Amino acid sequence: MVPALAGAPDDELPIRHVTNGVHVASWLSPHNAALYDRYLGPRWREHPSFSGVLSHIAQIPDEELWRAHEMGRSRLIRTARELMEKQQRARNATRTEIALAKSVLDHDALTIGLARRFATYKRATLLLRDQARLEALLTNEDRPIQIIFAGKAHPEDHHGKELIRQIVHFSRKANVRRHVIFLENYDMYIARRLVQGVDVWLNTPRRPQEASGTSGMKVAVNGGMNVSILDGWWCEGFSPECGWAIGHGEEYDDPEYHDTVESQALYNLLENEIVPCFFDRQFGDLPTNWIRMMKASIRMAFGYFTSHRMVTEYQGMYYGPRRTSTTP
Repeated sequence: MVPALAGAPDDELPIRHVTNGVHVASWLSPHNAALYDRYLGPRWREHPSFSGVLSHIAQIPDEELWRAHEMGRSRLIRTARELMEKQQRARNATRTEIALAKSVLDHDALTIGLARRFATYKRATLLLRDQARLEALLTNEDRPIQIIFAGKAHPEDHHGKELIRQIVHFSRKANVRRHVIFLENYDMYIARRLVQGVDVWLNTPRRPQEASGTSGMKVAVNGGMNVSILDGWWCEGFSPECGWAIGHGEEYDDPEYHDTVESQALYNLLENEIVPCFFDRQFGDLPTNWIRMMKASIRMAFGYFTSHRMVTEYQGMYYGPRRTSTTP
């Protein structure tokens, strides 16, 4: 029993929760860190949810925030190419295949990241259910998108390994092989590059099985957007100003129907909202509406999903002195 509740009657021992948070400095790109030092003031590192810090996020110049994000995306693409070349060499690939690995991905395409433990309930292949529709998005010359998959399955999880096989098989199709990759041996190094460089983080668990999740929080502190099922932390973090929700939190008895409905909802979001917002450049070369959402995403993450807030809640709710009422 925690000290704060020692000796309390059973009916005064509530079951409560503390939502996860992330250590911002551990996951922030160096380009964003320099930008925040310049515009958010000295308190942002120790007190990211301080009102004075949050109010200054809107004052970051759009162009500087966008250029910092583009540098993060370029670094991610450079890392992905290096890792893909390494993967191909390990397989004794042909010179043509190695050359292709060195040129995968596009520095200007909308970049979607999906990385996780390949448990079946996380549905990493939800995006592949209508491959013709996905291929049309990937190969659009005017508004291209690209996807970086990464992650691992438990050695005994054969269903999880089958999901990886399906992704790799799809990524080898001739018309999409420059637009979809799978990075092996997922680790902290790859994770940092991903959360610091993607434009969109995709999360597709089958509700209500997601506990919390933190990868999307790491993306948000870097100005990336989340597109997720309303499960885990996204139930608390989502608002239309800072990301997108797949569905409305529904739950279905039939898993096949469940997957069909939410995969179609995801394609609709990509086609009708996400891709147009990213490529809308009415005022020069900046996606003004997208950058506005980036700032809202940073503000949301700094305000509610940092380890500073998490530890403060643990201390105040469970580890601080227990308040007792006194009867006069």
